[in-house]
Amino acid sequence: MSNNIKNIAILGSTGSIGTQALEVIGENPSLFKAHVITANSNAFLLIQQALQFSPAYAVICDESKYAEVKQALANTSVKVLAGINSINEIVTHPEIDIVLTAMVGFAGLEPTIAAIKAGKTIALANKETLVVAGELITSLAKQHNVKILPVDSEHSAIYQCLVGEENNPIEKIILTASGGPFRGKTRAFLADVTREHALKHPNWVMGAKITIDSATLMNKGLEVIEAKWLFDLTADQIEVIVHPQSIVHSMVQFEDGSIKAQMGLPDMKLPIQYALAHPARLKNNFKRFSFTDHPNLSFEKADTETFQNLGLAYTALNKGGNMPCIVNAANEIAVAGFLNNEVGFLAMSQVIESCMQNISYQTQPTLDDYLNTDKETRIFAQNLIKQMPAKAYNLI
Repeated sequence: MSNNIKNIAILGSTGSIGTQALEVIGENPSLFKAHVITANSNAFLLIQQALQFSPAYAVICDESKYAEVKQALANTSVKVLAGINSINEIVTHPEIDIVLTAMVGFAGLEPTIAAIKAGKTIALANKETLVVAGELITSLAKQHNVKILPVDSEHSAIYQCLVGEENNPIEKIILTASGGPFRGKTRAFLADVTREHALKHPNWVMGAKITIDSATLMNKGLEVIEAKWLFDLTADQIEVIVHPQSIVHSMVQFEDGSIKAQMGLPDMKLPIQYALAHPARLKNNFKRFSFTDHPNLSFEKADTETFQNLGLAYTALNKGGNMPCIVNAANEIAVAGFLNNEVGFLAMSQVIESCMQNISYQTQPTLDDYLNTDKETRIFAQNLIKQMPAKAYNLI
């Protein structure tokens, strides 16, 4: 662009990542412009964001909310669109420089594919896209010469550690996990936890789905699968370690045994800003980390016996094919069921494992296969949850 302002399309602008991305854009108006903002169903916040940031387009996925958004923005220059097809189309517009994919779950897959095919730089906050279809996405990115810049704090950390190390093979990467609100708890304790307990993350402020994933360690499992595709690694090159303070965001170990770590206070605006401004590091007023304020940093082994989801994710990664897609879909339904008090905390793992055992496995799935697998798994998982006896859903 002639004026060097990057036009950003934020897919999922009303979520945790999207709102923080808008803060970064608002703090750097000479560098970034929110050109497109989209929301699933939060029409109220989408309208407020459109009034504040004056994007060229605002898209509401829930078509029943279209009239409300359209009317509220009638006296502005913002064009209002509705539906997932509008998002798939709008990310291809020539004036867009970066597509920040911050939609929750499987819904982010098709817009990401459309953006890659249009040659857009991807700032990836939707880890499920690579979990579900990592092979397809990475091959498309190579084909269209598209950069995928990770926004997850852990993958951003790995990416930053690898700058300047292009010719040095990775021995392994170490993804850090906070351990969530139930670190150190037993399965007997977890049998009775409620959604309110699980939504209280000790270090990060995130959306409900990712917060529950963090509590079950599935979030780390999804990150393991995502890391495999982002950094071209095998499962045995990806280690997960619990780091309760969330200061070391992740590490890379090279063949000489040296380890590089990226550190900082837990603040998602930093990896968001890094992805949008890459390769530049922008001056900001974010709170700085001090070693004297955090004299003790601790690390411990992840407990995959108590938190089975992490082990299930590694199993899916090793199996390959559409198995990660099955795990992702089953997990999305299980988490929704838990948030609706329909399934217990430990039973989420049972739902996922049952789907892994019962849904048709395919070794080399196409996009249509992924879409069908996702649909089949969701129906199976929903029926499974309906059959679970009330209040007897946590088996220890």
